[in-house]
Amino acid sequence: MDDFVQEVLLSHEEIVAICERLGKQIRADYGNKRVVLVGLLKGSIPFLAELIKHIPGELELDFIHASSYVGTLSSGAVVILKDMTTRVEGRDLLLVEDIIDTGLTLKEVTNLLKERGAASIEICTLLDKPEGRTVNGVNPKYIGKSIPNKFVVGFGLDYNEIYRNLDYVGVLKESIYKH
Repeated sequence: MDDFVQEVLLSHEEIVAICERLGKQIRADYGNKRVVLVGLLKGSIPFLAELIKHIPGELELDFIHASSYVGTLSSGAVVILKDMTTRVEGRDLLLVEDIIDTGLTLKEVTNLLKERGAASIEICTLLDKPEGRTVNGVNPKYIGKSIPNKFVVGFGLDYNEIYRNLDYVGVLKESIYKH
């Protein structure tokens, strides 16, 4: 454990086991359909990279970069910084997120993709923080682990763009972000 981490919430081995479980569930639910996995940048990259190893069959990947965070707080407004290139009309989409906290970003992205005519939209998240939810209607179908309302970093999760490269998820010490 690194000295800036208070406690480890998920080890790398636990993350891999979660991805194996979710991958089997996703393929069972979609059958032989070709699903489009849409990673929400930047945090979803490590999770998405591990998850796709455990989803057999055909799938496609695309990315969307939407953000509502500055530092540790949600700004309350969602901005699309990079849009998808895949046409979504009539397609089955699986949004892949590192963590769902307020739900604001996912709600806006889901609404945007519905407007574009997606046949179905489901959500897969490594971490779910239900205590942080401020919007209704964001219900992930695939959840790696529900966690308490703590500020976490690692495996894609960041604090001001750092700590994404940890191979585990840990609680960041308050002394790092509260000065």
